[in-house]
Amino acid sequence: MKTLVLEQDAFMRMFVPMLDPSASQEFMDAVADFFAHDEPDFTGWLARLRPSIPGLFPARVLLAEDQDHFRKLLPEADACLIESLRFGEEELALAPKMTVVQKYGFITRNIDLAACAKRCVVVSTQRRRINIALSELAFALMAAMGKHLFELNHVIDEPRLNAAGHTIRPYDKRYTGGSNFARIPKLRTMFGKTLGIIGFGEVGREIARKAAAFEMKVIYTQRTRLTEAEENFYNARYVPLMELMAQSDYMTVNLPVTDQTRGILGAKELRAAKQGSFLVNVSRPELIDRAALFEAIDAKRLAGYGTDVWFERPAKSDDPVFGYNNIVVMPHTAIADRHNALEDIEEMFLKMSQALVNRDTLRA
Repeated sequence: MKTLVLEQDAFMRMFVPMLDPSASQEFMDAVADFFAHDEPDFTGWLARLRPSIPGLFPARVLLAEDQDHFRKLLPEADACLIESLRFGEEELALAPKMTVVQKYGFITRNIDLAACAKRCVVVSTQRRRINIALSELAFALMAAMGKHLFELNHVIDEPRLNAAGHTIRPYDKRYTGGSNFARIPKLRTMFGKTLGIIGFGEVGREIARKAAAFEMKVIYTQRTRLTEAEENFYNARYVPLMELMAQSDYMTVNLPVTDQTRGILGAKELRAAKQGSFLVNVSRPELIDRAALFEAIDAKRLAGYGTDVWFERPAKSDDPVFGYNNIVVMPHTAIADRHNALEDIEEMFLKMSQALVNRDTLRA
């Protein structure tokens, strides 16, 4: 039986009962329940997948809590599946059986590709459908705020328009057209606007790809600047955070929550935001200071805030957010249909299985 080392993560740990027959039924039931609203026959999906990955199933699956624990598990590992853990010469030296390193993502800066190639260790990547779904929601939120979609949905008759504060006053159609007959102000486009991306990792890059289709100008900031070639590929220009806040018509924050990023958008940063700009967060609420966010909305420095995850989940019924029609909040749905994740998992498992089968064939 092969040994697979997984990075401990809220999502990746669900791979354990998919591959390890020793996992408890309780663990399997919890994972099946997670997928059930989109894949009610999770057991059937798994039964169809397992015969197609003979190199990987069945496996003994070990979870690595951190980098030091990862290194302790590597002597037993035939394969590993990681997102942020580092894998380089030191790790290779500890992993004599290692055949394939699967990155749960497509940016490989945490993996020493040259060292792996020298040892004939396969490195495989995955452009995650989940990240693509996150980027799609970012643009949906931008469009919803800029075009007031939620405020104006079904507001098409005179009583509802009046209740929303709009008065129907017909144009003189002898001389003009009749569009926007309620004269609703501050409707925005994304064309030609500046999009500031805070955190240019995998989600940030997916957002930058789509910004090109909207013909937006992209600026970004993060701890490590991209290479010139990468900036040219994404047509993105690096600026420090405070400059990004001041220049952006739309902003997205796409960062993991760490000691360094928690509250990265606080009072100082939000007071520097361009007047009337929009902020989108499809990452985590802990990146933003809650009081500073409401202050920026109340002061109209931010024209709107769109997010997938509120500060409490579910929110309290008396949360002030319900009094703001320019704050768009979703119930943590950005990753969309669970089949996105299942298709990612299937692709990764197939690639890993093939690498392990090829190794066994060569040794036979």
